[in-house]
Amino acid sequence: MFIVLVIVTVLTYILPAGKYERIEKDGRSVVDPTSFEFVESTPVGLLEMFSSIHAGMIEGASIILFVFLFGGALGIMQATGALDSFIKFVAVRFGTKEKLLIPLMVLIFASLGTLIGSAEDALVYIAIIVPMTIALGFDALTGFAIVILGTLATGFISGITNPFNVGVAQSIAELPMYSGMGLRIALLAVFYIVTVLYIYFHAMKVKRNPELGEYGKFRREDHGQLDKNFRMSKRHSAALIILLVNFILLVYGVIKLGWYISEIGGLFLLSGIIMGLIGGLTPSKMANGFISGAGDMVSGALIIGVAQTILVIITSGGLLDTILYYAAGLVEQLPPAINAIGMFIVQLFLNFIVPSGSGQAALTMPIMAPLADLMGVTRQTAVLAFQLGDGISNMIFPTSGVLLAGLAVAGISFTKWVKWVFPFLLIQVAVAIIFLIIAQSIQYGPF
Repeated sequence: MFIVLVIVTVLTYILPAGKYERIEKDGRSVVDPTSFEFVESTPVGLLEMFSSIHAGMIEGASIILFVFLFGGALGIMQATGALDSFIKFVAVRFGTKEKLLIPLMVLIFASLGTLIGSAEDALVYIAIIVPMTIALGFDALTGFAIVILGTLATGFISGITNPFNVGVAQSIAELPMYSGMGLRIALLAVFYIVTVLYIYFHAMKVKRNPELGEYGKFRREDHGQLDKNFRMSKRHSAALIILLVNFILLVYGVIKLGWYISEIGGLFLLSGIIMGLIGGLTPSKMANGFISGAGDMVSGALIIGVAQTILVIITSGGLLDTILYYAAGLVEQLPPAINAIGMFIVQLFLNFIVPSGSGQAALTMPIMAPLADLMGVTRQTAVLAFQLGDGISNMIFPTSGVLLAGLAVAGISFTKWVKWVFPFLLIQVAVAIIFLIIAQSIQYGPF
């Protein structure tokens, strides 16, 4: 990421700065597609590049602090012993049925992603699912992929009723809200099958030879020996009931009350303290558990801040709108038969600099919607190209705060994750292109 930081800094001296005017529409700031103009360049100097790291930390502060808060709450929960007890219990119960776990859990997380747009809130499940999969004879990558690929690469990307990508993009494109649902349901089904098979084949390979697994910050030997007669204590059972109530409140808060990471972090901290009290922890032990849990998140939290620095430099150098302007120009030059694919590729790479689904929609759809009209592509197809480009690249770009935070929770290195997930990414790109060809051929609409 530091190399990328240097490259984008150099580009502020090479590429011209540009600017689109922003206008207010339905309470959102969107781009006026006819207003682009080149402006005076504002290249980023050497000292400013390093100073931008502080600004990047500030930009990523909400996610960074959420990671620390969640890590601390998790540390308290782990200090009670209830989570380890639950993992052992599930491992014993699924000892002969572990193959059912992968499709079931992927379906659950895919449903959260596609229906309510779960993303950051899915991070809280990683610390529970990863040790569980290790206890069942799989590895940390299996558990991490179940949560992240299930939520983002299967659910969020298909966006049947996802308010953060499809909802925002369709409203900007002036399409009926959640129209075109049929093709998105088919997209969800295909991505679900691909995701389950990809994770399943990896999990079975690790099952046959545990040495091939990636265990992150967890140790295989800590979860490998199980007492078949294991039973949870009443204290642990009561603490886990609090955790279950926590998840129910989480889903209700996200859907009905519009909760985001501040409320989610606060809910988990409150639940951790209650679990600590039920588990018999003294205030000092709870404090030590919080500090230990937050400390485990330091490296991942710092990585998130450095990733945000890349966006700070691109913005302060005036390159964001220039990149968007040239990208739109490239799409216009493509043959009509592959215009939708060109839009998809543009959105795929723009997600590096605007990793937020709703943010990317607000930035690009005011340009892509009228551009689609000019090129004979339906606006619904343009929205599909956006959601596919936005979703697929979330699995690999280091500017994705959700991905980096999740890797920090699991203790998996970014480079190992990229190496493992890259073939899956290529499969997703191929599926996306097929669906875009279908959409363009059937004039996917209503318009």
